[in-house]
Amino acid sequence: MVSEYLAKIEWQRGDQVFTDNKYSRAHTWEFDGGLVVPASASPDIVPLPYSLEYNVDPEEAFVAAISSCHMLFFLSIAGQKGLLIDRYIDNAYGIMEKDESGISSISKVVLRPEVTGSALTISTEDLQAIHTKAHSLCFIANSVKSEISIEVAN
Repeated sequence: MVSEYLAKIEWQRGDQVFTDNKYSRAHTWEFDGGLVVPASASPDIVPLPYSLEYNVDPEEAFVAAISSCHMLFFLSIAGQKGLLIDRYIDNAYGIMEKDESGISSISKVVLRPEVTGSALTISTEDLQAIHTKAHSLCFIANSVKSEISIEVAN
């Protein structure tokens, strides 16, 4: 099976000079359902006012994509096992650093899922097993070289 995923990324110069490197990095991401997300470079990479801290940046989206993919597989597996999940929260984060060659990358993503259910009685080991299986099935995690770890909260 082959699937294709589309996103339209749009930036416009407007009346900015551009060649002085003092231009806004604000842009939009548009997805096939019509959702438009305001995006920007991270203020950690491009200083304000040339980035917009309240817009989503690619690094945040990368972490969110890994977390979201993991969660969706986790919920599917839990549902198949008959576990009633009421809430899933993940305060995930990524770490960007330079490797030995001086190349920057998001080298590590840490998922910190907290799962609750009104009738959820499951051992920490069984919960970890579901997270391990979800991680192995996650398309996004399987597509990146970043280390991904899961810190399960119980």
